[in-house]
Amino acid sequence: MKPRTVQDFINGIVSSDRVVLSQAITLLESTRPEHQALAQEVLEACLRHSTNSIRIGITGAPGVGKSTFIEAFGLQAIAKGKQVAVLAIDPSSQVGKGSILGDKTRMAQLSQHENAFIRPSPAGNSLGGVARRTRETIFLCEAAGFDMILVETVGVGQSEIAVRSLVDCFVLLLLPGAGDELQGIKRGIVEMADVLAVNKADGDQADLAKRSQRAYQNALHLFSTKPSGWIPQVLTCSATTGAGMNKIWELIEKFRTFTQSNGFFDRQRREQARHWLYETLETQLKAAFYNDAQVQLHLKNIEQQVIAGSLSSTKGAAELLQLFFKRSESGFTALED
Repeated sequence: MKPRTVQDFINGIVSSDRVVLSQAITLLESTRPEHQALAQEVLEACLRHSTNSIRIGITGAPGVGKSTFIEAFGLQAIAKGKQVAVLAIDPSSQVGKGSILGDKTRMAQLSQHENAFIRPSPAGNSLGGVARRTRETIFLCEAAGFDMILVETVGVGQSEIAVRSLVDCFVLLLLPGAGDELQGIKRGIVEMADVLAVNKADGDQADLAKRSQRAYQNALHLFSTKPSGWIPQVLTCSATTGAGMNKIWELIEKFRTFTQSNGFFDRQRREQARHWLYETLETQLKAAFYNDAQVQLHLKNIEQQVIAGSLSSTKGAAELLQLFFKRSESGFTALED
């Protein structure tokens, strides 16, 4: 089969061809230089075809029901006329390095819908890298006509910080049982959330969920005002029965209207773009440094000297940087002081 050209990819993506979109994302995720070059050409062209989308991050501790929630919420969005893309940052198998949660099997009904697209991205050992690729994948999905992007995270932890820099609205799912849960949830994660929802509020846990809702709402009063000016709210829901799901939809829509009217929505996206410029610069500089032939030739020797104590780590780093930048020793005086 003849390889696709840049124009082939662009034509396929803007016409919402799922196969072409998936192949373009695979190019983004590839580490081969020729694939990366082609992917970046496609990405640059797709920036002109972005939609009026909303990007929503969804997180919560393992077992909170993120996948069930996303499927229910996604189907609700589709019923309201949205095109939904789900990008899931998955834990990775340390053996095969692939995605181990199987998002399409966990969201069987949503994955089969013609107005939905689900793509897992195995996190592996490089969360920053997968977050950058997820950001680029968002642009491709928007060019393909998806106007609601749902980004699911691994769970409560470092991944939330990366995902927060990708999305407009951050939703934190919680389990009923406020006492221990309030102690266990990291303060930083709660502070990042724009919408909090106590999931699994059904059956015997309905009353417990209500108590948790009140406890979290009271706890939010202890936090400082968010830069957006938005005051987060805590709702209860059951992704299984559908109870409360429409209220969450309405609250997210209210958040979008509020932040767009005060300018925060666009300002945050501009700040995110700036953040990823510098993040990408650091990543590419680091990769270029370690791939440099002179650095590779001398790195182990300098490493052994540092370990042996015959060379300081600062001096060793300066020598390697001199090799990398091909500069005179005087250019690194500050590093050696």
